[in-house]
Amino acid sequence: MLAKRASCWLGILLALGAEQTAAAPFDLRGAVSVQSRTFWESAQFAGQRSVDGSLSAQPEVSVEWSEGRDQLLFTPFVRLDSADTQRTHWDLRDLNWQHVSEAWELTLGVQRVFWGVVESNHLVDIINQIDLVEDPDGEEKLGQPMAMLALIKPWGTLDFIVMPWFRERTFPGTHGRLRMNPPVDTDRPRYESAAGAHHVDFAVRYSRSTGAMDFNLYQFRGTSREPEFGPLMRGGRVRALQPIYPQIDQTGLDALWVWNSWLFKLEALHRTGFGAGYVAAVAGSEYTLVGVGDTAMDLGLILELHYDQRAALATTPFNRDVFTGLRLVLNDAAGSSVLVGELVDLYGAGHLFYLEAERRLGDRWRLKVDLRLFGSHTPADPLFYFDRDDYLGLECGRFF
Repeated sequence: MLAKRASCWLGILLALGAEQTAAAPFDLRGAVSVQSRTFWESAQFAGQRSVDGSLSAQPEVSVEWSEGRDQLLFTPFVRLDSADTQRTHWDLRDLNWQHVSEAWELTLGVQRVFWGVVESNHLVDIINQIDLVEDPDGEEKLGQPMAMLALIKPWGTLDFIVMPWFRERTFPGTHGRLRMNPPVDTDRPRYESAAGAHHVDFAVRYSRSTGAMDFNLYQFRGTSREPEFGPLMRGGRVRALQPIYPQIDQTGLDALWVWNSWLFKLEALHRTGFGAGYVAAVAGSEYTLVGVGDTAMDLGLILELHYDQRAALATTPFNRDVFTGLRLVLNDAAGSSVLVGELVDLYGAGHLFYLEAERRLGDRWRLKVDLRLFGSHTPADPLFYFDRDDYLGLECGRFF
C-alpha cells in the first residue's frame, strides 16, 4: 500500500516540474550508517538479543528551478536490522514539491514538519508520526502526506495544513528490545473514525517573531498520533496490545525568549478526545557559558519542568518530572558536541539518564555515541517496560 501511494505521489510531483527540471540545479547528498547497540542486562523476554547491528541509508535528492522558487525534494530512508524484524523497515521521509514567493509558500506531498522548542520532550510536535523503532526518544518521524499553505504577512505567518492520510506509529517487534509487554500488534490497529487511516486531518498555526521572542499558536483536529492500547485476547490471556487511534482536538503553543546568555522556553497544550480533556506543559531555561576556561568551548546548563494534569494516569513519563542537562559544544573543526541529561520523576516513580555525543572524522565520516539508562520502580510508569534495556549505541556514518 505504501509503495503504491508513493508511486502515485512521485508521478504527480514529477509532472509538476517535468518541463523545468531538465536544466535545473540538481543536488544529491545523504548518508549510509552502520549502527550497533549493546544491552548488558539480561533480556526480559525470549528471543531478545544482547547485541544487535543494523545498516541504514538516507539519500536526499533535490531539484530547483525558477531561480530557486520551485523545488522537488525526495528523501527515502531504509534500515536493515539483525535482531528485530519490525526495525527492518523503509519510509519516505520527504517526497514533495514546494513553491516559494514573497507572500506565500505552498508544499504538496510528503514532508516532515517540526514544532517545539524544549530539549527533553517535544510536547506540541503533532504533525508527523513517531518512528519509534528508530529511537526511543521519539525524535525520529515518519513522512506525512499533506498540503501546506503558508501566508507570510507583516503581522506574522499563517500555516494551513491538510493531511489526507494517517501514518500509524511503529513499535518494536516481539524479539526487539525496548518493547512493551505484551508487544504491540501493529497489524491490527483500530480507529475511532469510520474513515480509519483515510480520515482527513487539519491544522492551522500562527507564528510571530518579535525581537527576542518567537511565539507559535496552533489548532489541530484529527486522528491522534499517540495511540491508546486495548488487550488482544487468545486462550483467555492477553497476548498482544492493539493500538487504538482516537479523534482529538488539540490547541498548542510554544514560545522562546532570548535574553543575553539565557534561553527561556515554553510548550503547552490542551487536548480533548483522548479520554477526559487535560492540560500539559513543559517550561524551562538554558544558560550558556561562552568560552569555558578561556577555551573555544561553550557549556549550556539546562533545566526543564514537566506537568501533566492527568498525573499518574498520564500515558507518557512526562507528568511530574524535572529534567537537568549539560550541553557541551567544542566549536572545533570536527563539530564535536556532547549532551548529558537526566529526567527524574518528582514522586520517585522512575528516571532516565542519557548521553549523546557526536564528532566528524575527516570530511566524510561521523561517529555518534548514544547511552541510555532506565530506572523505574512501579509498573504504572511507562519507563517500567525498559527497566532492563539499558544500552550503549555506536553509529558510524559516511556522508556523500
